[in-house]
Amino acid sequence: MPDNANNSPITTHVQPTGNAKHTGHSQVATPDEMNPEQSSTLSSEQASVEKQKVFIIGLPRTGTTSVSVALLEQGLKVAHMAFTKQAFMLADAISDVPCFSDYRQLDGLFPQAKFVYLDREMAKWVPSMQMLLGKMLPHLEAKSGRFHPIMKRSFRHTFAIDKVADPVDEAHLIACYQRHQNEVLAYFHGREDFITLDISHAGSLSRLLQFLGLTTDCPTLGQVTDRAFSDSQIKSAPSQISQEGTSQAKAAVQPQPVNTSEHGLDFPKLNAGTHVAAWHEYKHPNKVNSNSAGPQSRKFFDYTL
Repeated sequence: MPDNANNSPITTHVQPTGNAKHTGHSQVATPDEMNPEQSSTLSSEQASVEKQKVFIIGLPRTGTTSVSVALLEQGLKVAHMAFTKQAFMLADAISDVPCFSDYRQLDGLFPQAKFVYLDREMAKWVPSMQMLLGKMLPHLEAKSGRFHPIMKRSFRHTFAIDKVADPVDEAHLIACYQRHQNEVLAYFHGREDFITLDISHAGSLSRLLQFLGLTTDCPTLGQVTDRAFSDSQIKSAPSQISQEGTSQAKAAVQPQPVNTSEHGLDFPKLNAGTHVAAWHEYKHPNKVNSNSAGPQSRKFFDYTL
């Protein structure tokens, strides 16, 4: 769950452009290259900055947290969910809500952006998504739910949670996944600024870094496991701690380190099983708050889906 998830945005008006094909190969901006004071506002709701953005548009439970953490370790500023214009301007890469539902609009607002679609084996994604939605549904209620309005809108748009009797039904989720995938692939067909990844495949992190023009020589990725481990994860495994001690319990609940096999770099495995809070627990100075305030306070874009 993002920070300040129940803050409501103030909106302004925007009319995004259509599906123009991009062929540029500009580099992703690193934190040292970015000047927030020059790039904190949007002119006519379209990004006037030349710095490239990266949007992770895979559905929840396809590896958005793992990708976000890997990009943090590459020196990018990353927002895992973004609910304000300022969050979009501060971050080099944004994942999850609202990217998976709003990629067309973001494509118009950020014409130099690159888009990363995450695929996952259906047999693994469905039960994982059922678990997540089961926890989220009470908070996605239109009036009483405490989640941010942007999050509610993204889930209504993609998963029709307000239109079906059982949003976690297997057949319904499969249909949602396939519809989203077909629409994404059709929209970005033939584009050079788009890539599809399955993070479980060997060398998938190397493929992403190459696509983004980033180095694959990243020794700091080995720190992912230790940095993502926190006291809250220790508390989630009390029986292991009492029987084996803290070090053994830590080894049991922490994510796997990055694999550097002959196929290249692989992604860290975060939010595995029923765990859904790895992003909150992961400590890094380049994390961007989802509700960052800027010159226009916490306004969001007023486009329609």
